[in-house]
Amino acid sequence: MNDWHRIFTQNVLVPPHPQRARQPLKESTAFQCVLKWLDGPIIRQGVLEVLSEVECHLRVSFFDVAYRHFFGRTWKTTVKPTKRPPSRIVFNEPLYFHTSLNHPHIVAVVEVVAEGKKRDGSLQTLSCGFGILRIFSNHPDSPTSASQDKRLRLYHGTPRALLHPLLQDPAEQNKHMTLIENCSLQYTLKPHPALEPAFHLLPENLLVSGLQQIPGLLPAHGESGDALRKPRLQKPITGHLDDLFFTLYPSLEKFEEELLELHVQDHFQEGCGPLDGGALEILERRLRVGVHNGLGFVQRPQVVVLVPEMDVALTRSASFSRKVVSSSKTSSGSQALVLRSRLRLPEMVGHPAFAVVFQLEYVFSSPAGADGNAASVTSLSNLACMHMVRWAVWNPLLEADSGRVTLPLQGGVQPNPLHCLVYKVPSASMSSEEVKQVESGTIRFQFSLGSEKHLDAPAEPVSGPKAERRPARKPPTSPSSPPVPAPRGLAAPQNSPVGPGLSISQLVASPRSLTQHCLARPTSQQLPHGSQTSPAQAQEFPLEGGISHLEADLSQTSLVLETSIAEQLQELPFTPLHAAIVAGTQTRSSAGQPSRASMVLLQSSGFPEILDANKQPAEAVSPTDPVMFNPQKEESDCLQSNEMVLQFLAFSRVAQDCRGTSWPKTVYFTFQFYRFPPTTTPRLQLVQLDEAGQPSSGALTHILVPVSRDGTFDAGSPGFQLRYMVGPGFLKPGERRCFARYLAVQTLQIDVWDGDSLLLIGSAAVQMKHLLRQGRPAVQASHELEVVATEYEQDNMVVSGDMLGFGRIKPIGVHSVVKGRLHLTLANVGHPCEQKVRDCSTLPPSRSRVISNDGASRFSGGSLLTSGSSRRKHVVQAQKLADVDSELAAMLLTHARQGKGPQDISCESDATRRRKLERMRSVRLKEAGGELGRRGTSVLAQQSVRTQHLRDLQVIAAYRERTKAESIASLLSLAITTEHTLHATLGVAEFFEFVLKNPHNTQHTVTVEIDNPELSVIVDSQEWRDFKGAAGLHSPVEEDMFHLRGTLAPQLYLRPHETTHVPFKFQSFSAGQLAMVQVLFRASGGKPIAVLCLTVELQPHVVDQVFRFYHPELSFLKKAIRLPPWHTLPGAPVGMLGEDPPVHVRCSDPNVICETQNVGPGEPRDIFLKVASGPSPEIKDFFVIIYSDRWLATPIQTWQVYLHSLQRVDVSCIAGQLTRLSLVLRGTQTVRKVRAFTSHPQELKTDPKGVFVLPPRGVQDLHVGVRPLRAGSRFVHLNLVDVDCHQLVASWLVCLSCRQPLISKAFEITLAAGEGKGVNKRITYTNPYPSRRTFHLHSDHPELLRFREDSFQVGGGETYTIGLQFVPSQRLGEEEILIYINDHEDKNEEAFCVKVIYQ
Repeated sequence: MNDWHRIFTQNVLVPPHPQRARQPLKESTAFQCVLKWLDGPIIRQGVLEVLSEVECHLRVSFFDVAYRHFFGRTWKTTVKPTKRPPSRIVFNEPLYFHTSLNHPHIVAVVEVVAEGKKRDGSLQTLSCGFGILRIFSNHPDSPTSASQDKRLRLYHGTPRALLHPLLQDPAEQNKHMTLIENCSLQYTLKPHPALEPAFHLLPENLLVSGLQQIPGLLPAHGESGDALRKPRLQKPITGHLDDLFFTLYPSLEKFEEELLELHVQDHFQEGCGPLDGGALEILERRLRVGVHNGLGFVQRPQVVVLVPEMDVALTRSASFSRKVVSSSKTSSGSQALVLRSRLRLPEMVGHPAFAVVFQLEYVFSSPAGADGNAASVTSLSNLACMHMVRWAVWNPLLEADSGRVTLPLQGGVQPNPLHCLVYKVPSASMSSEEVKQVESGTIRFQFSLGSEKHLDAPAEPVSGPKAERRPARKPPTSPSSPPVPAPRGLAAPQNSPVGPGLSISQLVASPRSLTQHCLARPTSQQLPHGSQTSPAQAQEFPLEGGISHLEADLSQTSLVLETSIAEQLQELPFTPLHAAIVAGTQTRSSAGQPSRASMVLLQSSGFPEILDANKQPAEAVSPTDPVMFNPQKEESDCLQSNEMVLQFLAFSRVAQDCRGTSWPKTVYFTFQFYRFPPTTTPRLQLVQLDEAGQPSSGALTHILVPVSRDGTFDAGSPGFQLRYMVGPGFLKPGERRCFARYLAVQTLQIDVWDGDSLLLIGSAAVQMKHLLRQGRPAVQASHELEVVATEYEQDNMVVSGDMLGFGRIKPIGVHSVVKGRLHLTLANVGHPCEQKVRDCSTLPPSRSRVISNDGASRFSGGSLLTSGSSRRKHVVQAQKLADVDSELAAMLLTHARQGKGPQDISCESDATRRRKLERMRSVRLKEAGGELGRRGTSVLAQQSVRTQHLRDLQVIAAYRERTKAESIASLLSLAITTEHTLHATLGVAEFFEFVLKNPHNTQHTVTVEIDNPELSVIVDSQEWRDFKGAAGLHSPVEEDMFHLRGTLAPQLYLRPHETTHVPFKFQSFSAGQLAMVQVLFRASGGKPIAVLCLTVELQPHVVDQVFRFYHPELSFLKKAIRLPPWHTLPGAPVGMLGEDPPVHVRCSDPNVICETQNVGPGEPRDIFLKVASGPSPEIKDFFVIIYSDRWLATPIQTWQVYLHSLQRVDVSCIAGQLTRLSLVLRGTQTVRKVRAFTSHPQELKTDPKGVFVLPPRGVQDLHVGVRPLRAGSRFVHLNLVDVDCHQLVASWLVCLSCRQPLISKAFEITLAAGEGKGVNKRITYTNPYPSRRTFHLHSDHPELLRFREDSFQVGGGETYTIGLQFVPSQRLGEEEILIYINDHEDKNEEAFCVKVIYQ
């Protein structure tokens, strides 16, 4: 018993904050944390000088950041000695725990403690610093899974500093936290599923060491001694308890009488009014029995009902009555409480710390209302409350198979396993120890091991009554145990009196929730008294009801069993087949300043000069000069408007380009600058310069000239300019700083297209940081950019690649080729503001974050005079109701046309006749010139008009009466309606607060209803706090402000006339233009108290990078885009090196699967895309938005992805050999002049070769010949273009799968690298055929090897000498050149390999 008391006393836990118990219950997750070593001078030199024999250890505690509450139990490592000078202190101690509080606010606080002896010999303990260990990731439902080593930063002070109200989360970024330099703690933290089988032996939130002995676990194998790394359970033993009796002092009757009297007194002393003693009675006497290992209950305690032994004697047979009478005599006349059933304890373990805990509880009837007035409750006449009166603990001796046990009962304020208050014990006036044990009461029972059969005779003489023997039925297991649960009806113990099916307390009291205590409460009324149960116990047994007979709901157990039976297959690590594309390779082209020779050519070509506002040339800056960016200087610039100029000058061919490849005649460019719409320039003609000569590494060859509509161009006006005006009229309030940062850190990507073939030539990227004027009138920078073409190989070809291991494949390379050089001039010309900036635009952005309904409603009030101004009246012109209300006009027209019976028809004919007669008379009077004709009117006509008017007035009156209530309600709703315009950007979370006021004199529960899913209420207090900090708002943040009900609308409580701020977040991932959102704040009765109408205007967004993929139609594109190191991304947050922030990704198209995975610290991160391509030639575009903050507030990168769907043509061929195929062309509705263009003209040729006519609705064949120069798999693009309209008619994606021919001969030659005339060599070829044949020569490197003759004829069996000319190479190294010898049908006869070594 001493072992149990010692472990129980040492492991008392502080429960979590009560608010945590109100949250939905989650499954507990196990973790393993290894504290490895402590680096740095954590112990100050002054401490080492004052103290001697200084040692160091770590302390770990749980802390709730949201409620500033420490809970659990502080755990300490072993003490380690320190050295001088301070160096690394190694701990390497594993720490284990499991918790269901899966929330980012739950952290572990690690404290470094030094202890040593003072000069007087006393022990001194000092705190040297602490660190905050984040257990869970930013997503509340996903704990961290990284098992790599991490470094925990340490701060000055003690963990008590976290209780200060100024330390808001995240505390690491608080200005009051001071970091200890060069000091850190190395640790690992990872989930530990192997601990789950031992959950019943360890309470939640208990920190234990792997070296600590846990009762119920076997010692660990080996020398490590870590028993929790792979826990092994001890074999359980089943025990049985029979003939259980409770004896209370001085007698049961007097004990219960005194208990009722004290209950009434306690009720009166708490101010609840007098209570009639007769109204209070004992409903039930209950016993909880459970096995406890010192740390917690192993299984949920069993609950049974006790009855007085006299009640048993009156309801049982005469033989049992005689046993009860005899037992009463032996007990000196004291009546006992009897359990008429056998208790089965299957979770016993042969360990000294395992004990059986008995808890005696009484259930009382209680007045229904708090004031004793029973009339306040109509459904129940009384309620039930429960108190724990006695408890006992017994450590069985498992060596003995059976025996009789007598235990003293305990009570009072001493600690107990339930951690609740217990009824008092009698005063200790007697000095005898034997008497002290008796006066609190005793419990007696018969204990036996192993056998399920009821014992007929005890091992010792029986002094108490025996329970009646009945056929044994298997009692149920607890809901937390793995065996199959028994049916609900068989859950009660075999002989327990259940009466009419359930006990009285079950019929009256409701099950206990997580926040209820030991009192059983059927309603939400708070009873004034009763003992309490700790939240830790409530969380430990979530299925435990308030009062039950083991009839707990076993649905969760059955669910767990079904899950365990149908186990899920374990996923093995597997690398996707699609290789990762490194982000930035498409735009990672080198940029620099044009050479002096190029500047001479550009200067002499006559490009227009860029002037500033004073008509002076803009200041020229070099792209290679460093830029000193000063945001304050940009904001204080008097020239508020910026005119951004892009001047396209020339496009040159690179020297490495093969001379046989075609060069485009016209080009055009596509790009997007800042938030402006995407731009496509007109076609520009490439005009070759006469002075260019041979192209060198940086020579200027072609300038750009605009092309007119008729296809002509004027070389006298070269270049093309685009201008963007960025001023106060374009920028939103506070956006000027964002625009300056955009110029400082972003690059502009420009796509270059062939204007004739409509094929993408390549992409170029230019930095815009030199456009920052920094107070200068105008600046300009000339750039020479490399245009890089990126080619992707087929993903399915990877299957034939090299396998590196299970699930791993050699990655596929992405080929980048420099196609040309683009000469571009960027300029920024400052202009003064032409119009005065409105006052609203000069307000700081934080002012617009708070929306109030003061003065913003759509209903101005009843006065016709404008307040605060002169007497100006609102002039309103009266209009007919029929002209204003279309519904009323339709009713009047329908009423005039309906219901004309025979009488109506006859009356109408008479009236028509009379009107005609009156009209004739009026005409005659008018012709006679009499005044009677002008003044006279028809009496019948007047009566008809009057009748019609009366009828219309009746219809109008009825219509107004019917719509009066609706019209008044609609008009009054304008008084509570607030209108606001929100300027949103794709992917950016726009935060604002709405000031909500309760206008009534009563409290209300307000429901927030939103009709647009893109607008949401911020219910997380930490998210609210972060948004307020970013917006610069200093209003208070409320914890647990909203009541959440699953998918229903959130609710909040408002007191009478209370005003509060409701946080909202609007975030759109669709590229729309305008959205209308209405927020309705509905009170308890369903009536609205406020309405917010938002007009969302979506602004153009910034695109950081553009990806273009060409893919076969009606298939899935699967790509992985690898992110560069996170600290190199523009807009990335500032952090410590080695600490990668979480990366989140969203997509504008919901049909695109877009996700990211974090492999671990220091590992690259990939963005995975899965897109379904449409029919050819459809182009699908969408945006990929990347975030590095936990709330997805501001994106750090926005990518635009284009997916071109093309018709797929698969070609399997041999390198150097011609393969022919035909494509079907279908004509459109009109005649078109078309031409076929290909991306690889040397390898793919078409017939017809030039321009041909495609008849309307006709079918025509396009013959294609493919001769690949190299083996491998790649894509070749084929476009059919209308040469008149420059439109794409059809497009194909030719997928080449080319294999290398058999090499028959090999040669080797060594050449000098560099400039030169080249080297001529000869090889011989013998015709193997007996007849004369014609052969054709081809090479896979035509830029390095040329033939003297491309074809030759040789007689049968004769030998021919082939002349070779090797072109010098600029690069050192080796190159293998293949020579293909084909026959007259262009089939490969032989292939020679020449290995060229350039030195």
